Amino acid sequence: MTLASFDWLGLDHVQLAAPAGCEAEARRFFGELLGMTEVEKPEKLKPRGGVWFQCGAQMLHIGVEADFSPAKKAHPAFLVRSIEALMERLREHGVAYRLDDEIPGITRFFTEDPFGNRLEFMEANPDVD
Repeated sequence: MTLASFDWLGLDHVQLAAPAGCEAEARRFFGELLGMTEVEKPEKLKPRGGVWFQCGAQMLHIGVEADFSPAKKAHPAFLVRSIEALMERLREHGVAYRLDDEIPGITRFFTEDPFGNRLEFMEANPDVD
């Protein structure tokens, strides 16, 4: 079997759904609390609602879904540096999270965004085998 002559470059963005009117809360959580930079949406997409953020080399799109239901299993996994500092920031702002040690060499935890979507944050820990 011959594969197509193209190359995978990575992900451009991940989209999470949210209810109508979510923009202010998304900006507070992803922008102010997590420190992601907002990216202006193209003019033609602005009427749809939602908000976009830069997350390293990728983007996170928060999109409005009419019959919104949060994602409880499917989720983005964010790579971070200084995960302990992120956990401390979340604690300071009353955001609960659950540590997970099931992957050797990885420090990771799960939390939810303000809309109930599952989020994972992870950092390689070279001191652990």
